[in-house]
Amino acid sequence: MIKAVISGTGLYTPPATIDNDELVEAFNQFVEMYNSEHAEAIGRGEMEPLQASSSAFIEKASGIKRRHVIDKSGIVDPKRMAPYIPERGNDEPSVQCDMAIVACNEALAQAGKKASDVDAVIVACSNLQRAYPAVSIEVQAALGIEGFAYDMNVACSSATFGLQAAVNSVENGSARAVLVVSPEICSGHLNFRDRDSHFIFGDACTAILVEREEDTQPGQGFEILGTRLKTAFSNNIRNNFGFLNRADEAGIGKPDKLFIQQGRKVFKEVSPLVAETIQNHLQSLSLAPENLRRMWLHQANLNMNQLIARRVLGRDASEDEAPVILDEYANTSSAGSIIAFHKHKDDLKTGDIGVICSFGAGYSIGSVVVRRR
Repeated sequence: MIKAVISGTGLYTPPATIDNDELVEAFNQFVEMYNSEHAEAIGRGEMEPLQASSSAFIEKASGIKRRHVIDKSGIVDPKRMAPYIPERGNDEPSVQCDMAIVACNEALAQAGKKASDVDAVIVACSNLQRAYPAVSIEVQAALGIEGFAYDMNVACSSATFGLQAAVNSVENGSARAVLVVSPEICSGHLNFRDRDSHFIFGDACTAILVEREEDTQPGQGFEILGTRLKTAFSNNIRNNFGFLNRADEAGIGKPDKLFIQQGRKVFKEVSPLVAETIQNHLQSLSLAPENLRRMWLHQANLNMNQLIARRVLGRDASEDEAPVILDEYANTSSAGSIIAFHKHKDDLKTGDIGVICSFGAGYSIGSVVVRRR
């Protein structure tokens, strides 16, 4: 029987950062301009004035302190409040491809492998910059990988869903090794003029190499004990941007063409569902919560992660047991739990067990239980 192993991980972090104070300053300048421009309508009660944001509000609501972004200047410009990411020519590598190459090369180096050792690339992320050709095939070509590639999107759970697909390919013999890549440019679909969500996202790219155990060194990486996926339809997190937008001019420019969510409903509905999924997954593997050494949870909201960990463990989790990276990276969608894994895995000892879990729009939940070799 072929066993799948995570042998390497990689991370691309954009150099530009925006802390909460900078983001709030730009947002509040926009609010002043908006309220001034619509002062008469607001005075007549025809419009509601926009409310200012604050760094204290952001950190209390989310635990986020700053975020990395592809472009800073456009986001902190109160007259624009969107990143500048110039469109590239068709003969140039895409932005997501450039991000992916950096992360993939680190994952390969960590695993001690070359591109020639890889048979497949899965680009799994919440937003792809084009419909086709697949970004994954572009990444495959840029790395010089023979084999196959495809894109997939399950929003914030894309990386864990991609991991299961990679495990399946390795264990059924269709690939020796698979790269799962998540180039997330979340700043591109975030409405920086919405007080409830303008602080949520950041940009990053992760890569994971999954390969056959027999092709790895003894004690290298993490054995994948099992994967579990769950979906339940909900409109509480949504993005309506798509190729059909041009077919209805009346809808162009509406806020729902960017990220929108009903945060309180998401918190109340998703948290127990995630905890239950992890518990049931552990039970199916004849494991108990006390067997968990670490939980690499989706980095969307600190309060949500703390609640999920508490429900799973039956007590509060320490930061060592459930590490946090969203204070620095913010929510990077599918990349978040993988960033946490990438940065907080090397101290685990042989036999230590952990769970990588992501959750988000869909609703979608992906759970991957691993054991240090």
